[in-house]
Amino acid sequence: MSPLNSADFTNDSIVHPDFFYISGFAGIPHTNYYYVFLCFVYALTVVVNTFVMFMIYTDHCLHIPKYIVVFNLALSDLCGSTALIPQMIDTFLFKSHLISFEACLTNIFFVFAFITMQSFTLTVLSYDRYVAICFPLRYNEIVTNKSILVITTMLWVFTGMATLVSVGFMSRLLFCKSTVQINSYFCDPGPLHLLACNDNTPNSIMNWTHPVLILWCPVLFITGTYICIARALLKIAETSERLKAMKTCTSHLILVSVFYLPICFSFALGSIIHHNVRIINMSLTTILPPVLNPIIYSLKTEEFTESIKRLFRREKIRFTDKIKTCFNHK
Repeated sequence: MSPLNSADFTNDSIVHPDFFYISGFAGIPHTNYYYVFLCFVYALTVVVNTFVMFMIYTDHCLHIPKYIVVFNLALSDLCGSTALIPQMIDTFLFKSHLISFEACLTNIFFVFAFITMQSFTLTVLSYDRYVAICFPLRYNEIVTNKSILVITTMLWVFTGMATLVSVGFMSRLLFCKSTVQINSYFCDPGPLHLLACNDNTPNSIMNWTHPVLILWCPVLFITGTYICIARALLKIAETSERLKAMKTCTSHLILVSVFYLPICFSFALGSIIHHNVRIINMSLTTILPPVLNPIIYSLKTEEFTESIKRLFRREKIRFTDKIKTCFNHK
């Protein structure tokens, strides 16, 4: 239904719907296998991100700016997956397609808040790489624990406020039916805006500005930092040193590509993209990065692997001491 002026309807006909109906895929057989796959991905996401956060929290050697940001990324990944995947599984695997108006807005808030934080955290990581390569002698002076904590705290506050304002505008949307069907895999604001009966101008503005803030601005910032990094690398005479510096950026570039390219693809094509293709593309975009991020960016780094080895050595010593204590008592 096209957005119409609220004056064309009586007050009795314009309502906040009792429920939204999340339609999901259209005409695709055996979709249950996809939702079972989501269960597996979510379980793996919880395990790897919890492990990364545990290691960073317990090992004081990892209490450095880079790993403060990595901890923040793991937290936003874990929370974002928790806000989205269990709801999808309940909706489609257990056929619970109806969601109340209040629950829908709550779902939108948490999903978009954590997706926004994932985007901003990848931006902070690009800033970290930029300073490390372009200003290596001043890195410890510029990028400190305090500065990173201030930056991440400000981003959390900004994200919460921006998402709250956006959801607040959405709460003013009125609909002409008691049950409204959303052609997506969760309470997607995009399709939802098109179904409103009242004046949708404020929401249309938010629907345009929000992607600019959480998507295009971070992409432009990251692109700018890597242009500067590329120029700095070209000035390094030694090939081995240049490759070593490039290696520190590879993991981050993979994370950026996995997160941003599918989203940019969907936004660029807009309504041209098929409904089912959009659902698969966007759902994988929001589901796969949280499980890949800790594997690509944390578990493969030298500092983190050394931290894991130290943990196992400590646990081995403790286990050996317990065994010796038991034999001594006997």
